[in-house]
Amino acid sequence: MPRGDKSAYTDKQKRQAEHIEESYEKQGLPEDEAERRAWATVNKTSGGGKKSGSGRGRAENKGPAKTGGQKGGAASASRTPEQRSASARKAAETRKRNAAAKAA
Repeated sequence: MPRGDKSAYTDKQKRQAEHIEESYEKQGLPEDEAERRAWATVNKTSGGGKKSGSGRGRAENKGPAKTGGQKGGAASASRTPEQRSASARKAAETRKRNAAAKAA
C-alpha cells in the first residue's frame, strides 16, 4: 500500500479528517498543510487506519481534541478585569467600524 493511501481508514475517520481540515483552513492554513495536520490528528486519536480485520478496536485517545479547549482563555485569565474590559470595548469598536465599511 503506497504512502498516503486512505483505504484502510473507516468512513468515520475520513469524516473526522475532513472536519478537522476545514477547521484548520478556516484558521488560515494552506490546504495541503491543513490536510497533513488533520490526518496526523486522526492518527493520534485513533491509532491509524482501522478498517481490516476483526478485533482491532481500540479505545480512542481524546487528548488531541481536548487541548484546544484547555488552551483557550489562558491569556484572558492572566489579565486584570480592567484590561479585559478595555479589550472588549476596542473589539466592539472595530466590529462596528468594519460593519460600516462593509455596508458602504
